[in-house]
Amino acid sequence: MKLIVGFGNPGEEYFNNRQNIGFKVVDILGNNENIDIRIKKKKSIIGRGKISGEDVVLLKPQTFVTLLGESVLYIASFLRINVRDIICVLEDPSLPLGEIRIDSIMSKLKHPGIESITRALKSDRFAKVRIGIGYPKKGVTMEEHLLNDFSEDENFILIDVLNKAEEVVRMLITHSIEDVQNKYNPEGAPKIKKRQLPKIRIRR
Repeated sequence: MKLIVGFGNPGEEYFNNRQNIGFKVVDILGNNENIDIRIKKKKSIIGRGKISGEDVVLLKPQTFVTLLGESVLYIASFLRINVRDIICVLEDPSLPLGEIRIDSIMSKLKHPGIESITRALKSDRFAKVRIGIGYPKKGVTMEEHLLNDFSEDENFILIDVLNKAEEVVRMLITHSIEDVQNKYNPEGAPKIKKRQLPKIRIRR
C-alpha cells in the first residue's frame, strides 16, 4: 500500500496558494481515479482506492505545513504503511515554475514539512516529489511568496505542471524511485558509492 501525501494548508483562503500545490496533485489523482477524499481521521482527510492495480491512500493533512508529521505518522501507523511506501508531493521555491525533481535520501531540500515528517517517522527514506513554484520577486519574503496565489499567466502553465506531477506520482506507485529519477531528473538517479572494505593480507 502506498501513502501519497499532498502538502498544503487547510481552508478556502489557501486553496490557490503556491504552498498548496501538493493538495492540487492529490485532488487530481482522486478525481481521475474516482477516489473520494472525504474520510476524516485524526488531523487528516483521506481517500482509499487503487491506482494501476496498487492499493493507495491519498492524504491531505489538516494540520498546517509545519506540523505535517503528526498527520503522516498517525495514518502510516494506523494503516501499517512502510516509510519507503510514502510519497510526498510538495512545493519547491528553489526551482522555476514547472520543473520537477524526485528525491529520496540525499535530498538537499530544506522544508519545514519534510523536517516535521522526518522527525515524526524518525526516517527521511520516503519519496519527495518537488514541484517548482518559482522564486520570490524582489521585496517579497519567502512566507509571502508561499502564501501568494498563482497569477493568471502562471495558471495556464500550471495545468501542464500538475499533469506532469501526476505522471510522476503514478510512476512512483509502480516503479522504483531510481527508475523515476532516471526519467524525470536531469541528472538521473544519484550514484551512491559502495563502501570499500579494506583488504586484509594474511601472512603465511
